[in-house]
Amino acid sequence: MSVRNATSAGFGHPGRGPAAASRAMVASSHPAVSLAGARVLAEGGNAVDAALAMAALSWLALPGQCGVGGDAFALLRRPDGSVATFNGSGFGPDGGEPAFYRDRGLTAVPLEGALAVAAPGAVAALAALHADSASRGLPELWAPAIDAAENGLPCTLKTRADIVERRDALARDAGTAEAFLPGGRVPSAGEPLHQRELAATLRRLAADPNDLYAGGLAERCVDALVAAGAPFSGYEWMASGRSAAETPLTRTYQGATVHLTTPPTPGWMVAQQAGLCDGVLSGLPWLSAEAVHRMASAARLAFADRFAGCGADGDHWRGLLADGAIAAARARLDGGELPATAPSPVPAGGDTTSMVAVDEEGRAVSLIHSLAFTFGARMTVPGTGVVLNNRLGRGAYLIDGHPNEVRPRRRPLHTLNAWLVTDSAGRLLHVGNTPGGDGQVQWNMQLLSHLLDHGHDPATAVAAPRFTVHPGSDADVLGRPPELRVESRLGAARIEALRASGHDVAVQDAWDAGGSAQIISVAGGALLGASDPRQDGVALGV
Repeated sequence: MSVRNATSAGFGHPGRGPAAASRAMVASSHPAVSLAGARVLAEGGNAVDAALAMAALSWLALPGQCGVGGDAFALLRRPDGSVATFNGSGFGPDGGEPAFYRDRGLTAVPLEGALAVAAPGAVAALAALHADSASRGLPELWAPAIDAAENGLPCTLKTRADIVERRDALARDAGTAEAFLPGGRVPSAGEPLHQRELAATLRRLAADPNDLYAGGLAERCVDALVAAGAPFSGYEWMASGRSAAETPLTRTYQGATVHLTTPPTPGWMVAQQAGLCDGVLSGLPWLSAEAVHRMASAARLAFADRFAGCGADGDHWRGLLADGAIAAARARLDGGELPATAPSPVPAGGDTTSMVAVDEEGRAVSLIHSLAFTFGARMTVPGTGVVLNNRLGRGAYLIDGHPNEVRPRRRPLHTLNAWLVTDSAGRLLHVGNTPGGDGQVQWNMQLLSHLLDHGHDPATAVAAPRFTVHPGSDADVLGRPPELRVESRLGAARIEALRASGHDVAVQDAWDAGGSAQIISVAGGALLGASDPRQDGVALGV
């Protein structure tokens, strides 16, 4: 396929084209993470090996965004053209009935501390991905991460800003204080951060990932949470360690097949938006007010539908993707309807990171992982260096009878999702993802449109002006007034046209929408890749 660059489109792009490689490539939000993956590829490892090395190092390089105590999801295209998805999300506590929280005077699941935690699924998903297609052992692939934990990795401006913003919460927990507030102070940019307890934990997990779910590490995690008041039994922890290759969700868009992660991720929301936009956006000027209005309307409808009936263990989403439902929704949007946003309960301001890898055999990985909010529940398991997530507090509702109501052995709904694109013959075209909470499903649709409707290259796609329907359906933004957030680079004329279409537009600074998209595309037998200029990442080829 051919791609084109649009750095002169008037949107203030950085002027950088995509990285190019003939054999293999990686992209992530941190240079050291990308370098770890590129080294694996250069030494003969495959894309799965590279992704696993990158994931572990990102636990050290981007500690606010991801960790052993978080969740992860991955899509894998194998050399034979088959595609699989790996689910790494965990259950809340077995004693976590709605009454447990209501009896404590709570109106929502807490966002911090032990009651916010769901069992972590990231290690289970990475272990399943490794068992499926890796060519090297986890001790070898995770050695750079273990070294970084022991000997220190320089603190970035991003991590320093995360620490400054959450300093008080981090100071309350002995483990987070030791790791991120050395000597009781905020580290300077470039100062090495050491996590020696985490290094020992990573050695144990590299030798036996199941130790986190059914071994000594599991016991330590559950004991710490129970001591802090969370009603875990340990059995839900063990059940959260089961992950295996599953069939992804697919949707045809512009003649290509988009592969998406399945629930509890909102991959179906990207599929629904694609159904509402296919054949429409390709006929509109790129990022015109009409095109932005269509995508924003599709996103609003998806969030309203999610809140109306979706839960991780239900099938309501399947009906929304049926041909008749898509046709009816398209008719509503074609008629000019601006859907109402969901009166949803959903936390904003989460943090996540993602990465992509492609090798010379056509193997491709899109991997995304998170602690939910920045530094998760701001709680560590003593003696392990493991920071726990707050996915239960972020994702589960305390709304009577809702399909996403907090319940034992019900995974909370997720914001994380990933995608890859193949042609009609199953050949790889693109692989990508982005962090960004409820922005993800919107920005991923925007990325797909840039690539498939308009043929842009990865650098143009990741740097294009971004826009975001808010609120989405996170649990802590229930009842917020709807608005359309747009980067100022979209231009005054487009912004005024969107206001005239009924959007309450909030203008952000030129590059402040958030996210950190990663894309690798196949073009003319070569690989083109790019990392979002909104963060510190880089695409590297070998």
